[in-house]
Amino acid sequence: MDQSHGKVTQAHAARAHITAFALLLCACSANASDPGAPAEDVGGEGSAGAPSELAPDTSDLPYARSVESFTLGDGAGFNASKFPGVVLGPPQGFGTGKGSLDVLSLGAGGEIVLGFGELGIVDAPGPDLIVFENPFWPGGEASQVFAELGEVSLSEDGEDWRAFSCDTEGDGAGHFAGCAGVTPTLAYDATRVVPLDPALTGGDVFDLADVGLNRARFVKIRDLGTIEPAGGTGGFDLDAVGLIHFDGR
Repeated sequence: MDQSHGKVTQAHAARAHITAFALLLCACSANASDPGAPAEDVGGEGSAGAPSELAPDTSDLPYARSVESFTLGDGAGFNASKFPGVVLGPPQGFGTGKGSLDVLSLGAGGEIVLGFGELGIVDAPGPDLIVFENPFWPGGEASQVFAELGEVSLSEDGEDWRAFSCDTEGDGAGHFAGCAGVTPTLAYDATRVVPLDPALTGGDVFDLADVGLNRARFVKIRDLGTIEPAGGTGGFDLDAVGLIHFDGR
């Protein structure tokens, strides 16, 4: 088979699978409850009100631009009606005291693969990408972070994956090295914070050098089932993935 034809066939199959996933998600979304258990909005650091109805165009910003595949886990379905757009583009952050509901629940053991169009993630000094979920600090205590942990993997070709080692036990102080779903997402203007600065955006950072890569085009996130689904929905609540260091190839 001609290689280019094979790639086209695979792309068509992936789109068909995603469409099927979306239909299945929509079928169960009517009964899905809010993901996690968002704390009271205490108006702390990084808190913000509802987003403007006239949101700026963010399609050219360095965030995920496509869903390549989605495997539902037990309890997936929250925000099915917004799939796939809910996980594309910038996140919606509210700081340490409240988790965003503008997320997609992957379900226990669910996983999703995101692409970035013509952008490639490149290794440079410091972290290279940020994964945004909706953790928060109950009572303002970082050590008590409500975290639904996810494993992050990277790939250049979508077939050979390198996973970051995730410490699901943590250190007791609210740190889970190598995991996503730990650091709250802050409120920031995505049109102004380019390149992304973790000090301003929050989220969990990852460095390609830690998995021996110089470049990658795809990010996979897999829920690790650290919190049992509640109210019919659960799993890693993906908000967005943003790039700090990237090229245009």
